[in-house]
This record gives sequence, C-alpha cells and structure tokens, in this order.
Amino acid sequence: MASQEIELLADQLAKLPGLGPRSARRAVLHLIKQRETALSPLIRAMETVRDRLTVCDICSNIDTINPCGVCSDDRRDDTALCVVEEVADLWALDRSRLFAGRYHVLGGRLSALDGVGPEDLSIDRLLARIEEGGVNEVVLALNATLEGQTTSHYIAEKLADKPLRITQLAHGLPVGGELDYLDEGTLAQALRARRPLG
Repeated sequence: MASQEIELLADQLAKLPGLGPRSARRAVLHLIKQRETALSPLIRAMETVRDRLTVCDICSNIDTINPCGVCSDDRRDDTALCVVEEVADLWALDRSRLFAGRYHVLGGRLSALDGVGPEDLSIDRLLARIEEGGVNEVVLALNATLEGQTTSHYIAEKLADKPLRITQLAHGLPVGGELDYLDEGTLAQALRARRPLG
C-alpha cells in the first residue's frame, strides 16, 4: 500500500475520463519514477492552466488567453463560422485542420427534457456576431442527436432571412463501417443522404 497522499493522487487521476483505478495507479507510478522529467513539468503545466484559464469573449472557447488562440489567428477565414455544442467539439474539428474559419460554442444544445432553452445557450451572441456582417457561411456542426438536430433547425430558422449559406456536417455511414453494426438512425440518415455514384 502507498501512503495516503499517493492514494489520493491516484484517486484524483481515476476521476479523469478514460482512466480507471488501475490505469491511474500506473500513471502515478510513472510520475513518481520520472519525478523530474514528468511529475514536476506536469505540476507546473497544471498550475499555469489553473491560474490563466479563461473563456473567450468572442467564441466561448477555453484558453489561457482572451481572445483565444483561434480568434486571435489572423490567418483564419472570417467569412465562415462553424457552430458547435461544446469546446471539445471545437477542439476536435480544429485538430483535423480541415476548417480554416471561425468558431462559435453554444455551450450545449436545446433539450426540453433537461429544461435547456434558447436563453440557456449563446444563440443570441451567435446572432449578434452574424449581424456584425462579414459572415457568408454558417456551418452547423452539432451532434447527430435529436437535440442536436433540433438546435440546428432552431438556428437555421433564426438565420433564414439572412443572406448567407447555412450548411451542416454530413451524417451517415462511417468509413469502414459495416451495415449490420450500425444503428437504425445512422442507416436512415445514410439512406436519406444518398447520392449518385460516379
């Protein structure tokens, strides 16, 4: 058995997504063995993030600077705006390096069951950003759930009278997916979005 402090560290790490108790203990052992090259830099990095963490005033991304690194990047295309539910979605899309425009984080999705209405999301800020002008396309990159689709339709209705292109991410069969392993919703979406071959 390790000391109470080491057990506490393992317990805290085990609360992180993707880490169970055994993985957390292995991580703690690695950090202890590599104290100078792993543990100390990790502690410094965590303290820096803790002390500087902020929410971007423009897009609601989480960063250590405000405006965030995405909004501060003058190489980005100001005419394209990608709307996502959460910061994790922004990070996932931006990691792909396939979208060079700007982002807007809603902070969730509409859900009558959970009591989340338009006033609980940053939809008004989104509309204000678009009113400022310069945006030609809004990409609705919300999750392919009932709530995500409801939110996309709500935003699309709010933007219907604006002179811009409204698009959404394609949904359907994943590359390498086998039909018998897919859920009915994914299959239905793939059938509705079918296109000519060739």
